This record gives sequence, C-alpha cells and structure tokens, in this order.
Amino acid sequence: MIIPWVPVALIGTAEAFLVGFKNNQAYDRLWEARKIWGGIVNSSRMLGSMVYAFQTNSEEAETSDLEDRRKKIVCRHIAWLYQLREQLLIPTEWEHIKVEEAQFKSIDHKRNRLIRAGFPDYGRTPIFLNKYLSEEELNVQPQYKNFATYLVAQQAKDVNELKNRKVISDFNQKQLQDCLNEFYTLQGQAERIKKFPLPRQFASTAFVFNIIFIMLLPLGLVSEFAKLGDWGIWVSIPFCIIIGWIYIIMELVGDYSENPFEGLMFDIPMLSICRTIEIDLLQMTGETDLPDPIPSKNGVLI
Repeated sequence: MIIPWVPVALIGTAEAFLVGFKNNQAYDRLWEARKIWGGIVNSSRMLGSMVYAFQTNSEEAETSDLEDRRKKIVCRHIAWLYQLREQLLIPTEWEHIKVEEAQFKSIDHKRNRLIRAGFPDYGRTPIFLNKYLSEEELNVQPQYKNFATYLVAQQAKDVNELKNRKVISDFNQKQLQDCLNEFYTLQGQAERIKKFPLPRQFASTAFVFNIIFIMLLPLGLVSEFAKLGDWGIWVSIPFCIIIGWIYIIMELVGDYSENPFEGLMFDIPMLSICRTIEIDLLQMTGETDLPDPIPSKNGVLI
C-alpha cells in the first residue's frame, strides 16, 4: 500500500510546527522555574546578610538575646526552603509519576524516583524540619495545609518583634519585610507552575498528530524510495524508523520538560540549590560544621 507523499509531507510539516511550539512553551516553564529558584537563592542571601547587619545602638538591643533571635530566623528560613521543595514534589494527577501509578500498579514511587531518576531519598525533609525548627513549630505543622506560608508568616512576626523592641529600626524592619514578601511572591510563582499544567489542547493534539504522522509515514515514504528500484523499498524501512524516532523524541522532550517539579531527573535541582543556600546561611551565623554540597548522581544534578 502506498499513498502520495505530498499529504504526508504536509502533515509532517504541521506536526513539526506544533511540536516546536509545545517544546518552546515547555522550555519557558522549565526556565521560569529555574529563575524562580535563582531568585530564592539571591533573596535568601540578602535575608541572611540583613539579619546580621541590622542593629540599633539602643540599650535594649545590647541586653537582648539578639544572636539567638538572628539564628532562629536563619534556621527557620532553611526549614522553609526544604518544606517548599517537599510541597512542590507532591504529585499532581497530570504528572508522569502519577499517571504511571494509575496505569501500572507495580511501578511505585521507589522505582520512579530512586531507580529511574537516580535520586537518593525523599524522606529527608522531616530531618531538616527537626533540625532547624523549634518543637512548638513542629507540633503545629499538621494543622497547616501550606506549612511553608506559615513559616514565612512566623518570620514576619519575629522581625516585627525586633522592631518593637527597638533592636532594629523601622526602616530595617521594612527592608526585611520586603524580603519576606519576595519569598511569598517566588513561592506563588512556583506553585503556579506546579498547579497549572501546559494546556492539554496543545499537549494532547501534538501527541495525536504525531501518532497519525508516524502511521502514514511508511505508506508515503515507500512510494518515493520505490522509484530507486525494488531494493529502495527495503531501504525505506530504516529511514522510516529514523524519522519516526526523531518526531517521538521531540514530543518526549517537550512532554518531560513541561513539569519541572515532578520529581524526575529532568527537574530543577531543588535539593542541590537548597543545600547551597543552607551552607551560605550557616556560614553567616558563624557555623563551622557545615554539610557537604549535594553531588550529582549518575550524571544528574538533583
């Protein structure tokens, strides 16, 4: 069976435009997610530097437990980083890890995240929360559906208390609050990407058109290669495989790039970024026993 090559070529051209558009939008989502975490890095360093730089000359500031309060703010921010990461890793129904759970019951989180993605473990967040939060704050965690927002709110209360005690000036308090507001903004931007997928009309139609094109490709390509002789018919087979493989790969690249917080090897390396910020902030507090940076695993930065 053969069909003219022209309609197949038209479908292939349309599919290439559609897949290209989808990949561009998926890359925009991926790069925006990376810029959000880049903003978290910069704002975290600013918060740490301001907490340790701002102080008035009042007598109350000299007699207060300023150092403990500073360290408490810094430690709570480190806990916020890991809590935000944990919340962003909660699977949504349209992400691959959730879809595979529904379709293949034998494929669990361990296979998806530990073996295929090469990630070490996903139970480390409670360890950090126990390390950097007070017992009182840990006890109220189950009461909040979005514990990360609660932690930033607690930061604002502590900063305001420093201002009321005249440990820092009103202007210093405003600068610190602006920094905390920036964390709310960055968290909301990350949650927007997490909670709103790439519109299905683009993702689904690109996949369907790809299947149609690959099914029609051999019927159209064999007629062209048949002009070379009988041997040309057999030569068309590897060419069909190569062309179909290229279109499938283009589809998969966009498909796995559109969700940058789903816990796979294609994600933003949030754990590595959190550890980098943790090290920087602990050094600001004068800590010498610092954790090691997160190394890549199987060539994947996590």
